[in-house]
Amino acid sequence: MAFPIKVCVICKEEFELKPGKPGFANRCPTCSEPEAEVEQSKGHTDREANAARRDAMRNLLYRKDS
Repeated sequence: MAFPIKVCVICKEEFELKPGKPGFANRCPTCSEPEAEVEQSKGHTDREANAARRDAMRNLLYRKDS
């Protein structure tokens, strides 16, 4: 079974859309690489922000002076 041939919306080059390709289905692998790096760094900051939110909620809910 052959993979479908798509045209990249950024560089207008043809590429084969293979299963498990990172990024968007309408972008070639070379144009999808910067997006993958941004998503990885975003995930790291989200984890830190979520940890800070959890700590703040825990402090608000369980503080002893109320």
